[in-house]
Order: sequence, then structure tokens, then C-alpha cells
Amino acid sequence: MALTNMKVFNEYVREATIETVAQMVEKFNAASNGGIQLSTQGFDGDFFLKSMFSSLHSAQRRVDRYATNTSASSTQLAQLEHVTAKVAGGFGPIEWEPSQLRWVGDNPTIAVEVISRNMAEAMLKDMLNAGIASAIAAMENLGATVTNDIGTGRDLTYSDINNSHALFGDSSQLLVCDVMDGTMYHKLISQNLTNGAELFQAGNVTVVEILGKRIVVTDAPALRETPATSTNDIKILSLAQGGIVVHDAGDLVTNVETSNGSQRIKTTMQADYTFGLGLKGYAWSKSVASPTDAELGTGSNWTKIATSVKHTAGVLTLGQAA
Repeated sequence: MALTNMKVFNEYVREATIETVAQMVEKFNAASNGGIQLSTQGFDGDFFLKSMFSSLHSAQRRVDRYATNTSASSTQLAQLEHVTAKVAGGFGPIEWEPSQLRWVGDNPTIAVEVISRNMAEAMLKDMLNAGIASAIAAMENLGATVTNDIGTGRDLTYSDINNSHALFGDSSQLLVCDVMDGTMYHKLISQNLTNGAELFQAGNVTVVEILGKRIVVTDAPALRETPATSTNDIKILSLAQGGIVVHDAGDLVTNVETSNGSQRIKTTMQADYTFGLGLKGYAWSKSVASPTDAELGTGSNWTKIATSVKHTAGVLTLGQAA
């Protein structure tokens, strides 16, 4: 592949991937009812900082018109700092031999379609897995106020999920979708929940609707990981609108090069990308820049800043495999 062809090929792959990701983001946001929001808005630096006012509901008080007119305690008007982390990822290198795979040069549109589609799906999967792992870690760290621990060796039921929703009290209607893996989803289907309508599918991520609630079905590793502090290995994540927000910066950098030195000439393609990750009502620790998967999945790195749990990302149902 000539140098000029490689440059054109490189640009086509990058642009096609960004366009594919944007299309998938739009479809996913609509299908998941906004519980997980994938945004194409990027930001500079290691963190995205946004100020928000704390709740003033506690300023309400009862007044006795006949009591001595003493001074009233004041409530401070304060701003909270919502911190979003920036996560770095990579794709490739993808390797081929131009002498054997002439289809790359003869019909570059096929290569562009194959590489860009697979890269876009891999990036979406990475964003979802990171967001789900972060939300689960933050909620497990917060404890019983946002987690419903069944703690028995039986399958979870839709009633268990409903009891988890009850942790939001009169604001349970703010929970718009439930996230679970494929095994848990099919166990619910076997409990006579047979009215599932598929709304979106990309790679191994499916969004369906059961009894009026959006269900995101994805085999994200965090939905089956057993934390060191318990034996729970089944997790269903119930999210409020905007519970998980992923910012795809659109800063995909790709490079295609052909090299000598092997018995046959090799061509490789590699890519770097970043995305921002934020949780509703939680702030990321600014002491941790460019986090690893392990750091994103460490609950203590996420601090609840919302006054009430009703204004946080959602709730978590925990159980054990039967």
C-alpha cells in the first residue's frame, strides 16, 4: 500500500469509526430511556468539573406564631463539585500482509467497513463496561441506602428488583432502566415475563422492554464479579435518567504503517481514544488521573455529593447464584 493510499485509508477508517459510534450512541440513548447516556461532547484535561447547588429542602421549618421570636438557624447556599474522569483506551494493532490480502488495496471500502464497525462496537462495549463497573462500585461502597442485598442462594425475581426500586421511596419513578446480564435476563423471562420487545442491539449489548421498564442486557463483567467483602455474584443495576454519562470525545487517533524486517511485508493499524465517565450524584477522586479498570471499579474513588440518594445514579440488587 503506497504512502498516499495509507493516509487516505487512515482518514477513512477514523472518520467512519467516529460516524458509526455517533450513530450507535444516538440509538442507544433513545433505547435505554436515558439511564445510560452516551454523549459526543468531549472535554480537555484529566477531569471535567461541573458545579451544582446542594439541596435546600432542609431549610423548611415549622413556625409557632405565639412563641418567643428567637433567632432561626440558617442553611448555607453551597455549591457541590461534580467531577468526571477521563479514561484512555486503545484498539489494535491490527495486522495484515498486503501481498496476501490484496483486498485492502484493491477494495479499501471493505476494509474500512470491517475495521470501523468492529472498532466502534469495541469502543461502545468499553464505555458501557467501564460505566457499569463504576456505578456498581460506587453503590456497593455506599451500602444499604442504595443496595438491596438478597443474600440467599436463589434466583433473583422481579419482586426483588421492585424492592430495590423502593429504596428511592416516592422518587422511584425516576429509575428508568434496569441493567443485567444475559443469564439473569433469561431467568426473568422464564418467570413468565414473556413480553420482551427488542429495541436496540449492537455487538453483545441488547436493550429490551419488560412490563413497561427498559432492560439493558449486556454481559458486562462487573454484573457477575464477586467483591472481596461479600459472596454476591449476581447484580442488577437500576439507573435513574443520566445515572451513567459517558462523554465520547471524538478524539480518535489512528495510524496505519507498512514495515519491513519480516519475511513478508506487514501493514498494521492502531488507534488511541479517550472518553469521560461520570455518575449522577457522585464525584470522581481528582487524585486519580487516567484511571485503570481496577481504579474505576474501586468504590472509594467515587464520593456521593448529592444530599439525598434520590438524586444519585440509582440502586443495586445483589444476590447469589442458585
